[in-house]
Amino acid sequence: MFNLLATGIVWSDLIQPQIPIIEKIVRPIIVYTFLLLGLRLAGKRELAQLNAFDLVVLLTLSNTVQNAIIGNDNSVSGGLIGAATLLTVNYLVVRIAHRNRKFDRFVEGRADILMRDGKIVEPHLERELITHAQLAAAAHKQGIASLHEVERCILESTGTITFVTKRPTPEGSRHEEIMALLHVMREEVKALRGAAAAETHKP
Repeated sequence: MFNLLATGIVWSDLIQPQIPIIEKIVRPIIVYTFLLLGLRLAGKRELAQLNAFDLVVLLTLSNTVQNAIIGNDNSVSGGLIGAATLLTVNYLVVRIAHRNRKFDRFVEGRADILMRDGKIVEPHLERELITHAQLAAAAHKQGIASLHEVERCILESTGTITFVTKRPTPEGSRHEEIMALLHVMREEVKALRGAAAAETHKP
C-alpha cells in the first residue's frame, strides 16, 4: 500500500505541472523575445564567437535563463510544454521573417562589409568591435595565410565571416606563365652550356 502511494506521488510529480500551464507558456515566450532582442543589440560578433568571452557568454546564456523558463517546476510535462512553446514561437518568427523582408531585416540585421578591394573598412570594423587580430584569426581558420590575400570580407547577418580571396588578372596570369617559361628555358640553356663545356674538355 505504501509503495503504491509512493509510486503515485512520484508519477504525479513527473506528469502534473507544478505551476499554472499559462505561466509555463508565457515564460519561454518572454525569455525567447529577450534573447532575440539581446543578441540583436549585442551585435553579430557574439554569434561569430571571435574570442573566448563571446563563447563564454553563449555557453552560459542557457544556464542563466533556465530558471526563468521553467520556474519552480521540474515535471516532465512542464518541460515538454516549455519546449513546445519555444519551438512554436521560433517557427512563427522564422515563418514571418521568411515572408516579411522588413521583419527579417529587423531580426537578422544586415551583412556588414569589413574589407573592400583588399582594404579594411575601419569604421565598420570599429562598429562591430572587431580587432585586426581577430579578423586575421578568422581568416586563418579558413585557410587564408594573410589578410593581404583577401579581396573582400563580409560579416554576415548570421555571424559568419565570409572571405573572398584576390584573383589574379589575366595579364598577371600571363606574366607569371611567361616568367615561369623563361625560368625553364634559362635552366635548359645552362644545362646545354654545361654539357658543351664538358665535351670540349674531353681528351
